[in-house]
Amino acid sequence: MKDYGSCDATELAARVRRGEAEPVDLVEQAIAAIEAVNPHLNAVMHPMFEAARAAARGLPDGPLRGVPMVVKDYDGFVKGEPFTAGTRFLEGFVPDRESVALARLRRAGAVFVAKTNLPELAILGTTEGRLKGPARNPWNTDHSTGGSSGGSAALVAARAVPLGHGGDGGGSLRIPASHCGLVGLKPTYGRVTQAPHFGENWGGYVSWGGLTRTVRDAALVVDVMAGPEPGDPYAAPPLERPLAAEVGAPPGKLRVAFTAGSLFGKGTHPEAKAAVEAAARLLADLGHEVEEARPDFDRGTLCRAYFTQTAASVSSEIDEMAQWVGRKPAPRYFEPVTWFLYQLGRRLSAAELQTARDAGQAAGRSLAGFFTRYDLLVTPTVAYPPVRLGQLALKPAEAAALAVLRVFPVGAGLRAILAQLGETALELTPNTQLFNQTGQPAVSLPLHWTADGLPVGVQFAARYAEDALLVRVASQIEAARPWRDRRPKIVAP
Repeated sequence: MKDYGSCDATELAARVRRGEAEPVDLVEQAIAAIEAVNPHLNAVMHPMFEAARAAARGLPDGPLRGVPMVVKDYDGFVKGEPFTAGTRFLEGFVPDRESVALARLRRAGAVFVAKTNLPELAILGTTEGRLKGPARNPWNTDHSTGGSSGGSAALVAARAVPLGHGGDGGGSLRIPASHCGLVGLKPTYGRVTQAPHFGENWGGYVSWGGLTRTVRDAALVVDVMAGPEPGDPYAAPPLERPLAAEVGAPPGKLRVAFTAGSLFGKGTHPEAKAAVEAAARLLADLGHEVEEARPDFDRGTLCRAYFTQTAASVSSEIDEMAQWVGRKPAPRYFEPVTWFLYQLGRRLSAAELQTARDAGQAAGRSLAGFFTRYDLLVTPTVAYPPVRLGQLALKPAEAAALAVLRVFPVGAGLRAILAQLGETALELTPNTQLFNQTGQPAVSLPLHWTADGLPVGVQFAARYAEDALLVRVASQIEAARPWRDRRPKIVAP
């Protein structure tokens, strides 16, 4: 197909259904495209080319039949394929079962062609892990793809595949979508099951979804993965109809709040401000009621709660991984920030964890009140354009402090760094975590590019369980300000 790179997943699947394309040919094009761009991007953790070729010869007849896609090497198991989670600790581990949501993608006819690069244990908002090295942004390879689903984002943006799987525990779909000029939809928590491995991942922060070039693909991938499994602790309220059916449906006249400010940080780059202000003007032109407003919450309390929950979850996760591989966790296997979170999580009290959970639930109630007055909240997805690779590396003093704590993990020292994280760690990516803590759906749309050609996303959040409204308005914006013809510097031939 000469226009393979111009087609989204919905179009490729339609061509397969009409007999205009063969799955085996699409898989070969995807493999060739990945081989062409990956030397520039370092986005692949583990190729699955031979398995993909075999799978393409006998696919089920589903809505993604024949669509080649990549899978992040973290959010769910692919049976029989290596699972690293970006850490040396899991090298050699191959799961013998498949996560339900990924199995649903396969039953829909999708073909997994590769597993993708990510930061260690999907913790950071940039994909620069030591196991594989940095993934590079196809718009400018000196810059970050964002994280943690950065490898998936790079390959979709470079048009090697139309669809990349990922997960979002603090912006891990929306941040790379912003950095790479893509759509990143985080559904309402509980919309997509994480069975059989998780009931509540990161205490309920994590939702699984996709990275796509179109809104209709973002809706479709959630439709395919959505729905509870027996034993799930809870599920999002069921949708009235598939999200894909909401694409193009009129959203009605919405009450829209926007802020160009930083939710969990202190500053916003002029390019991010310009992106939000332009989006607000566009929404007004589309007939919506738009005003500047933001929810009221205690930033410090929610930042501490976020890192407390993350540390507790990372610690528990590493202990579980130790059972998978039969080895004891040790500092030599992990990066400094990961080991710090592991140590901190082991020393936090049950009361501290419960306080963090209570803070998130209190924020959910507060935002529910805000969303009785507004249908939509618009913010910058991230506060700054994509940073240069290496810019977020530990400073010498920070590295020295963590090195001391690796040897002498004193509780007071660990909590001091926790307090510092709450003040500084989210300065560049401050606007996504709130919606993980409250479970609300949010999407990043590629609506702005800097003068030097770097994407800057705009985030749209809706009230809990209003995924359908979010898709309707996102598709309205896409039609008014289309972006799919923009191409990065590194793009598949």
